[in-house]
Amino acid sequence: MTVRGAAFLGVGSMVGAGIFALLGEAGAVAGSAVWLSFAVAGVVATLQGYAVAKLGARYPSSGGIVTFLLRGYGRGHVTAVTSWLLYFAAIIVTAMVAVSFGSYGSALFFDDSVAWARILTSAVILLVGAVNIAGAKLIDRVQSLIVVVLLAVFAVFIVVTLAQLDPSLLARSTHPPATDIISSVALTFFAYLGFTVISFTGGDLPNPQRNLPRAMYLALGITSALYILIALGVFGSLTVQEVVDNGDTALALAAKPTLGEAGFAMMAVAALLATSSSANANIYAAAGSTAKLAESGIFPPLFGRLARVGGTWGLVISVVLILLLANLVDLTAIASLGSVVALAIFLVTSVAAYRLRSETGSSASVLLVGIVLTFAVLAVFAVQTLRTEPETFGAMIGIVVLAVVMDLLWSRRRHRAAEGEVRG
Repeated sequence: MTVRGAAFLGVGSMVGAGIFALLGEAGAVAGSAVWLSFAVAGVVATLQGYAVAKLGARYPSSGGIVTFLLRGYGRGHVTAVTSWLLYFAAIIVTAMVAVSFGSYGSALFFDDSVAWARILTSAVILLVGAVNIAGAKLIDRVQSLIVVVLLAVFAVFIVVTLAQLDPSLLARSTHPPATDIISSVALTFFAYLGFTVISFTGGDLPNPQRNLPRAMYLALGITSALYILIALGVFGSLTVQEVVDNGDTALALAAKPTLGEAGFAMMAVAALLATSSSANANIYAAAGSTAKLAESGIFPPLFGRLARVGGTWGLVISVVLILLLANLVDLTAIASLGSVVALAIFLVTSVAAYRLRSETGSSASVLLVGIVLTFAVLAVFAVQTLRTEPETFGAMIGIVVLAVVMDLLWSRRRHRAAEGEVRG
């Protein structure tokens, strides 16, 4: 895989996971200050990217974050529980973007048919699963092509919306209290989750010590600029209420005054490209992480074995779980789970990076700033969620409990198997 391919893998994952689905939700919390929320989230993501890039340069592997956890904490419960959370987050995020793909495809081609939305959702999951079975070279080519087209579409969108921008819609008087803006950072951070996918390219990149950090910073730089400019364009063209009411199609609505129906179609096609790209990148990461976890004994060995259809059983199991989740669960009810789980994972990963700073040559001060900022955003979001959405807070606790239970069940079975071998 090339530096460009690795960076575009991250860009494709981030853009697909965030900008189309999040503007409405973020606007409901941060109002017209969503661009500020994206900027702060970008800083947090870059600090986390620094930690991940340093770890990836020192310990290049297709196992990505899983490798870093093993290095930082060993094969204990911290690594195991965090790894299960990482896997759950990847499945949730991929299912969400696949559903978005189905919704946009149905709106564009089939008059919002629910049946066609489900068919398209399932089709894109199976398609990106097949691409991942084909290997890293095809992933590189497909992802690069998609992202180049996507960036071109967004460039047109940004120019059009900024040209018609109404500064009064972005005035400071329209901003909510600072606590709301900080709370919204946990939501907008969701749009940056895909940068971790780059850490899984270490095993496929030539000279990862040099190239992995380059890919990481390139991806984060492109995505941060893109998000801030898009947020300015959308909230400078539409009222906050219009953005909230139109949710997923807010970008298309913002382009409509200048480009008309062609603008709506252009952004719908961009949404299809972005969401398929994100699904592709996240399945790639899930396959790499489960193979590493199986190899280390943290996940059952089945996840690392080769499947008859190609790829590993970890890839096949992931595709099946994503299909089930996308078709059977109301994902709007668990949308914020992906973000809060990711923040917790990055917090644990940053602490691992701090523990390994002498081996990676990392700056202790940069790592500490990242840890403090991540903890602050996570804490504010948790408090606000407990106060305003207790059911979601309960789901947050539930997914952590599920990760602990999965770890205990598998570690107990592994321990019994080891005792049986000793007795035998």
